[in-house]
Amino acid sequence: MPDEELQGIVNLYETLKVALRAVWAHKLRSFLTLLGMIIGVTAVVVIVALIQGFNAYVDEKIANIGSKSYSIFRFDFFNDFKDTDTLAAAQRRKPELTLEEYEYLRARLQLTEHLGARVAPTSVQVKRGGEALEAIPVWGATPNFVEIEQTDIAEGRYFSEMENEVGARVAFIGADIAAKLFPYESAVGKEIYIRGVPFRVVGVQARFGFTFGRPPVDTSITIPIRTYIRTFGPPVRNRWLSFTGKAVSDELFNDAVEEARAALRLRRGLRADEEDNFSIITPEIIISARDRIFGPIFIVAIAVPSIALVVGGIVIMNIMLVSVTERTREIGIRKAVGARRSDILKQFLVEAVTLSAIGGIIGIGLAWLLSQAVSIYFFQTRLSLLAVSVAILVSGGVGIAAGIFPAWRAARLDPIESLRAD
Repeated sequence: MPDEELQGIVNLYETLKVALRAVWAHKLRSFLTLLGMIIGVTAVVVIVALIQGFNAYVDEKIANIGSKSYSIFRFDFFNDFKDTDTLAAAQRRKPELTLEEYEYLRARLQLTEHLGARVAPTSVQVKRGGEALEAIPVWGATPNFVEIEQTDIAEGRYFSEMENEVGARVAFIGADIAAKLFPYESAVGKEIYIRGVPFRVVGVQARFGFTFGRPPVDTSITIPIRTYIRTFGPPVRNRWLSFTGKAVSDELFNDAVEEARAALRLRRGLRADEEDNFSIITPEIIISARDRIFGPIFIVAIAVPSIALVVGGIVIMNIMLVSVTERTREIGIRKAVGARRSDILKQFLVEAVTLSAIGGIIGIGLAWLLSQAVSIYFFQTRLSLLAVSVAILVSGGVGIAAGIFPAWRAARLDPIESLRAD
C-alpha cells in the first residue's frame, strides 16, 4: 500500500476518533440531538417494512398468487359498491350465481383443473357440552376447495365428495374453534352443535394466523355445500354463491379465465355487445386495486416521517454551529500547530456524519424490534436489506448536509482571532 494511502487511512481514523470523543464528551446533548434522527429513521424503516409485508401478504393470502386461482362473483367488489345507486343498478342487471351454473361450468371447462363453489358464511352459535361460542362464521363449500386453496390440515381430513352428495353433517373446523371446544383432547370424531344441529368433526385446519379482509380462518367452520343449503337455506342474498377455479398450469391461467368467462356468457345468453353480468376476480386485479387504493397512502406514509429526518438534520446543524463556537480556541490551537483548512473541515464534517450515523443505527435497531412485534401479533413484515441500506445512506447524507456549513465556518476561522477567544 502506498505511503499516501496509508497516511490517509491513519488521518481518517484519527479524525473519527476525535469525532467520537467529542460526541461522548456531551452524552446528554448528543442523545437529545439524535432524537429527531432516531425517530425519523425508525418511522421510515418501520413503514417500509409494513408496506413490503402487507404487499407480500396480499400476494400470498388474499390474491393467492402461488396457486393461480380465479374467482367468479355476482358483484364487482371494486366498482359495484361505490354508492347506493351503483349497487342498485348492479343488483338489477346481475342475477345471482346458481349451483346449476356451477355444474354447467364444471362439465365444460377444459383449462380449469379444479372448479369449486362456496357459499358466504352464516354467523351462528356453536356448542359442545356447556361451552358455547357465539357468532361463528360457517361456510358451505365443495370438497375440492382443499386442493384449490391448498389447505393445510392439522388433524383428520377434509370432507369427501360422497359426504357432500348425501348432505352429511360433518364439519372441518378452525384451529381456535378446536382449542376452545376441545382444549384437552382431539376434536376429530367428536360432536359439536351448529345452531342446535349435531355435526361430526372430521378435521382441523392448521393455524392460519391473521387474515386481512375476510373472517379469520382459525375461528371459522366449513361444511359441505349441500349440507349448508339444507341447514341454512338456498344460496341467495346474504348467503351469496361464488365459484373459484384453479388453472391446469400457470402458463394457461389467462386462457382458463377467458374460457370460464365465455362459458358463463354463453350460459346466460349474453350477446357480443353486452357486458358481463358477473365479475371475475384474478390476482392481477387484486394487486392492481391494492396499488390504486394504497399507493397514494403509502407515499404519504413514507413522506410524513421523512420530515423528522429533515428536522433531525436541522438540529444536528444547530448543535454543530454551537460546537464550533464552543471550540473556537481549540480550532485556533490546531491551526497554529499546522492544521490546514481541509483538516478542520474534515474534522467537523466527520463529527456531524458520525452523529447522524449513530442515530440511523439506533433507529434501525428500534425499527427491527417494532417490526418483530407487528409480525408476532398481526402479519409478517419484511425488513429488507435494501431498506436498511437506504436508511443508513440517508442518515449519513443528512449528516453531510447538516455538517457542511458548520464545518466550512470552522475551517474559515482566523487562527489569531481564535486564540484570543475565551
